Amino acid sequence: MAKMPEPKNAGLRIERFDYRVVYQKCGRAKYISHLDLMRAMQRAIKRSKLPIWYTQGFNPHIYIMFPLTLSLGFESRAEVMDFALVENLPFEEVKERLDEQLPEGMKLLSCARPVHSHTEIAFAEYNIRFSADRPPAECMRLFEDFLSRDKIEIEKRTKKKTVNLVDIRPSVNVTRLDCDSRYVYLTVVLPAGGSFNLNANTVIETFMNMYFLTEDEICIERTKIMIDTGENFT
Repeated sequence: MAKMPEPKNAGLRIERFDYRVVYQKCGRAKYISHLDLMRAMQRAIKRSKLPIWYTQGFNPHIYIMFPLTLSLGFESRAEVMDFALVENLPFEEVKERLDEQLPEGMKLLSCARPVHSHTEIAFAEYNIRFSADRPPAECMRLFEDFLSRDKIEIEKRTKKKTVNLVDIRPSVNVTRLDCDSRYVYLTVVLPAGGSFNLNANTVIETFMNMYFLTEDEICIERTKIMIDTGENFT
């Protein structure tokens, strides 16, 4: 039996230094899909001339990892990207060189060594602003009634392509709810990560459908990513 060829870099043991950047994705950048985001970040890293670490194997490529993807159309001030360099550069230098190459609407907020593993992610916090075809004060009262229910069931598709009813009420933790003459405002903490991920848009859509409301405007912004103790993942 013929021996399989080894990768050209099989004998290399290049030292790597791990970095984690936190960035915001706002304005027009909220319409950048996850796939396009990966491409944009790869281009930014190449233009920054940072000594990036490549994966080892038959097809070496830039190693970047996004611990928690963001839904298209959501804004965020707490997005995270992990990558590695082959030189131990100062955090501020890495931050400045990469930030200069980011597209409009994206800005690096911090750079540091990773502390928590992506498998530790348990929750995400969102600020939501919405309006509907009824006055904001009435919508707020309806949302209070929505939260007072014993069960809020949604249909959730399983990996086996079956559909189960899931009660999301225990998973919706609202820490702020108020309104003005135009909008309802709420801050909500939802489960996120590998075990169970509840989309903020799913919560609003379920509320709208339950009370026969028609959405006029909605803005969703992710503000925190947290581990199960409530500590910031970043």
